[in-house]
Amino acid sequence: MSRGAAATGSLRTALSYCVQQVRSYDYHNYLCLLHLPPAMRKAAFTFRAFNVETAKAMDVVSDPRKGLMRLLWWKDVVDKVCAGKKVEHPVALALSSVLSEHKVSKHWLKRSLDARINDGNRDEDAIPENVPELERYAEDTQSTILYMTLQAGGIQSTVADHAASHIGKASGLLLLLKALPHHVSKQGKIPYIPASVAEECGLLAREGGRTEVRMGDAFPDAVFKVASVAEAHLQKARELATSVPAEAVPVLLPAVPAQVLLDSLRHREFNVFDSRLSSGVHGISPLWYQLKLNWHAWRNKY
Repeated sequence: MSRGAAATGSLRTALSYCVQQVRSYDYHNYLCLLHLPPAMRKAAFTFRAFNVETAKAMDVVSDPRKGLMRLLWWKDVVDKVCAGKKVEHPVALALSSVLSEHKVSKHWLKRSLDARINDGNRDEDAIPENVPELERYAEDTQSTILYMTLQAGGIQSTVADHAASHIGKASGLLLLLKALPHHVSKQGKIPYIPASVAEECGLLAREGGRTEVRMGDAFPDAVFKVASVAEAHLQKARELATSVPAEAVPVLLPAVPAQVLLDSLRHREFNVFDSRLSSGVHGISPLWYQLKLNWHAWRNKY
C-alpha cells in the first residue's frame, strides 16, 4: 500500500471515530450535524468530537488530577497540531486535516480548552460568583464550536456570529443545569449554580471561609433563574434570524435542542433531579425530537 493510500485510510478511520464519538456522547447535536451541507460535516464532526474528548476528561476519572492531566495533554496536542505536527490520535488527525483545509481561527480551540482547564483547576469548594461568569464558560465551551463551524463553512457574517454566541451560551447554561445531578452524585456538591443566584434563593451557606450551595425547597427557583438567562439568549438569537445568511442557519440548529431542554425543564417545574429529563433526547422521545429538528431544518429556521 502506498504512503498516500495509508494516510487516506488513516484519516477516514479518524473521521469515522469522530462521528461515532459525537453520536455516542452528544446525540442531540449529532442529529443537528446531519442537516449540514456534506462539505461542512467533516469539520463540524471534528470540532464536536474535540469537545466530547475534552468535556469527558474530568468525568471519566475519580481523581480530578488525572482529568486535569488529560486536559493538559490535549493542550499540548492542540499546540502541536497548530504547529503542523502529527499526533497519533483520531481527533488530532482529523483536526490537522480540517485546519489544513479551512481558514479556522485556532484561538477558538485554545479558548475552549483553556476554559475546561480553568474549570478543572478550580478549588474543590469554588462556585461561580455570578451568572456572567457562568455565561463566559458556556460561550467558551459551546459558542466556540459554532464559531469554528461557521468559519470552516466560509460563512463570514457578524450577525451569524452574534446568533452563534447567544445559542452557545443558552446551550451551555442548560446543559450545565441538566448535568447537576451527575455532579452532585459524583462530588456531593452543587457546582454550577452561581453564588449570587443561590443567595437570592436563600440557598447560599458561608462558613469557615467556604461558600456552598445547599439543597432546599427553593432549589428549582435557582434553576429557573439560570434557565431564564438561557431563554433570553435563545430569544435574542431568534430576533437576529431575519438578518442571518441562509447558509448559516443549519449551523445554528443547536438552538432547537436547547429549546427542547428548556421546555422539558419547564414541564418538570425546573426539578433537574426528575429522572424523566434523562429519557429520550432531553426528556422527549427521539422520534419527536427528530420531527422537531426536521421541521426547523425544512423551514430553514433555528
